[in-house]
Amino acid sequence: MPLGRELPQLLKQRLFYQGRKFSFEVSRLRLPNKNEGEWECVRHPGGALAVPMTADGKLILVRQYRFAVAGRILEFPAGTVEQGEEPLDTVKREIQEETGYRAHKWQKLGEFPLAPGYSDEIIYAFVAQDLEKLEQPPTQDDDEDIETVLMTPEELEKAILEGEPVDAKSISSFFLARPFFI
Repeated sequence: MPLGRELPQLLKQRLFYQGRKFSFEVSRLRLPNKNEGEWECVRHPGGALAVPMTADGKLILVRQYRFAVAGRILEFPAGTVEQGEEPLDTVKREIQEETGYRAHKWQKLGEFPLAPGYSDEIIYAFVAQDLEKLEQPPTQDDDEDIETVLMTPEELEKAILEGEPVDAKSISSFFLARPFFI
């Protein structure tokens, strides 16, 4: 925040919905210019994402059905950070559940807001290397329909540029991870 910029004043906050992974609230604010208004916000505990890279340079992604967009989307394995859980622990669990791989080498890529216009969700992105294929196939959650997809970085970049449905957190993380596979 630039020095000298006053933040809006919170006047009232109302919780409209509490779900199992997020909540929805409406807040009344007074801006520094004294104008007042209401802002909606999805409150989310955050998510963690892995960019898994095999020894031969392939990226492991998942293609899964997403109700909100009524279709299948290509994504890196990711999941919601549970209460009291560190983001790295979240993504270690999710990569195993979603892809059937375990990574022995992890490096943080960074963290970024997913959709700051309406949500406080932060994505914690990591590179996962030194992968081991697990003997047992992954056990998916009851609400997931996931297919594991292996692609070269060039294939993924082409898919992104040609408009294949790829989510924003995966596109952002792909470009953050480029130094690892260029």
